[in-house]
Amino acid sequence: MPIGADAGLDVERELEAHRRALTGYCYRMLGAGSEAEDAVQETMVRAWKAQDKLQERAALKAWLYRIASNVCFDMLQGPQRRAVPMDLGPASAADASLGDPLGERAWVQPIADAKVSVDAGGDPAERAADRETLRLAFVAALQHLPPKQRAVLILREVLRWQATEVADLLDTSVASVNSALQRARATLESLDLDEASGAVAVQDAEQQDLLRRYVAAFEAYDMGELVKLLQRDAAFSMPPFPLWITGPDDIVTFMTTTGAKCEGSKVLTTAANGGPAFAIYNPADDGGYDGWALVVMETSDGRVTALHHYIFPELFAQFGLPRRLEPEDVGQPA
Repeated sequence: MPIGADAGLDVERELEAHRRALTGYCYRMLGAGSEAEDAVQETMVRAWKAQDKLQERAALKAWLYRIASNVCFDMLQGPQRRAVPMDLGPASAADASLGDPLGERAWVQPIADAKVSVDAGGDPAERAADRETLRLAFVAALQHLPPKQRAVLILREVLRWQATEVADLLDTSVASVNSALQRARATLESLDLDEASGAVAVQDAEQQDLLRRYVAAFEAYDMGELVKLLQRDAAFSMPPFPLWITGPDDIVTFMTTTGAKCEGSKVLTTAANGGPAFAIYNPADDGGYDGWALVVMETSDGRVTALHHYIFPELFAQFGLPRRLEPEDVGQPA
């Protein structure tokens, strides 16, 4: 019986139950939180309009992923690949030019954990694996794959679908799925993703403590304390600018010269890409604070391995953060 034939079936509720998982899938496919949300909304609209074509309620999940995959394939027809600054060239000196800013579509963008399925319970190993595949480095690496290889790898190795299920979803053969997966794996291996990321699974409490200590050092602009929290090869990037730097010395030099405008800023914490994140608000002339950047923090072994500063204040709304802190808000806990 078609889903719509049962008057007691709440179709909208059935569809919404899959939204967060679909958003995670579309984010990995597209590399931007806003585009992922748009893709999922389009998926929901198409599913709602075509609900009478679904013959078995048990097939709803596969049907939604088929629609979402087609939406993503349509959105990925353009030639441009999203990237992180580390993909575009080697690290620069702290006193180098920022370079010309690139448009929003040039960059892999962060996504709020609240938008995707980052399970706080369940098996710790599976939870760590899920979070690892939301990391910016992994999502950026996925952008090197052709869309269908990307879909195969995500469905098989992230979402753990069977090859027969993926073949059915993509209207292809199991042999083609296995071949695409093999090629996708080879591409990711050639990128030295594990070596480049330097990340290992850590406990939530450890990450949150590191975030708290970093925020305290940053708001005090205490470079001595901040350096203690950085790994010696920590990366520091600032999309939309292509420049990125590495190492505590260059990071401190940058923060006390080109980036000195952040001294006296306030911070609100959040969560992005399976890990800690925070928003920076720069001092305004009227005593308030204007939103400046959304920062995704990566950690390993109790230290910060990367700080990705997204200087796109429009991202704040996606994280439920205000664009501005009024003078009367100053002094509230982050």
